[in-house]
Amino acid sequence: MDISEFTTFLETEKRYSAHTLKAYTIDLNQFIQFISLKFEVEKAQDISFAMIREWISSLKEKQFDNSSINRKISTLHSYFNFLQGNGIISFNPSEKIHNLKTKSRITVYVPQTDMEHYEDTVNETTFAELRNKVIIEVFYQSGIRLSELLNLKDSEIDLHSLTFKVTGKRNKQRILPFHQGMKQLLTRYLEQKNKLYPEGLFLICNRNGKKVSPQFLYNEVGKELAKVTTITKKSPHILRHTFATHMLNNGASLIAIKELLGHSSLAATQIYTHNTIEQLKSIHKQAHPMGK
Repeated sequence: MDISEFTTFLETEKRYSAHTLKAYTIDLNQFIQFISLKFEVEKAQDISFAMIREWISSLKEKQFDNSSINRKISTLHSYFNFLQGNGIISFNPSEKIHNLKTKSRITVYVPQTDMEHYEDTVNETTFAELRNKVIIEVFYQSGIRLSELLNLKDSEIDLHSLTFKVTGKRNKQRILPFHQGMKQLLTRYLEQKNKLYPEGLFLICNRNGKKVSPQFLYNEVGKELAKVTTITKKSPHILRHTFATHMLNNGASLIAIKELLGHSSLAATQIYTHNTIEQLKSIHKQAHPMGK
């Protein structure tokens, strides 16, 4: 069962990232291996609803969590929709497969006081310290994704208008603002970077001027956040959550945060609303006559 046409479609037409393509490919190969061994099925036309349900049951037995299984179900939906749309199958065997119930996600973020402490106390005496401060501040002040920072070039930073031009999922571009303090930090950093690595096109680059690895950013973010916060999770994505939560808690609208994060729908942004409960309790206490 060849899935190459489907993955090519995802890459060229849907413009999915390499990370997403890899996940889809792994999911489909796992499914194909399962039905080949258990049912000796080799053609997509012979796959049934019952076979898919059997695969999902096997994943539950292996103790996959419901979120992971739902991602795999989504992969199958996309795959069979593609096959049906191209006339390869006459009906979609995954059509009546529904997502499993999942627990509500509690978004982890760095407290605002910790981020303020980071800005005030971190040294910039060496290039590595300056670079790491840039990494943290860009993540925190713009909310960009890890892949977006990896690919951000010096030429996409406008120090005059105080904006980044970011290329997000499916090659969608958006403009992100930053404040005067970030301009000063970037100016110092770019001056040193251009002296040390004049061939470096990317904002965060290695000695050859090439983009750094995702693991490099994970490691540096973890080390930097460990200096100021005690939260368990310390990653670039946590800083993205932190950006959104702090923006919301300080009065930004969900619509504005959606645009800044590059979300395709408001539903993806609404996971942050529960984090405002402490702020709402404080407002309620101050404003309600019985709260005094």
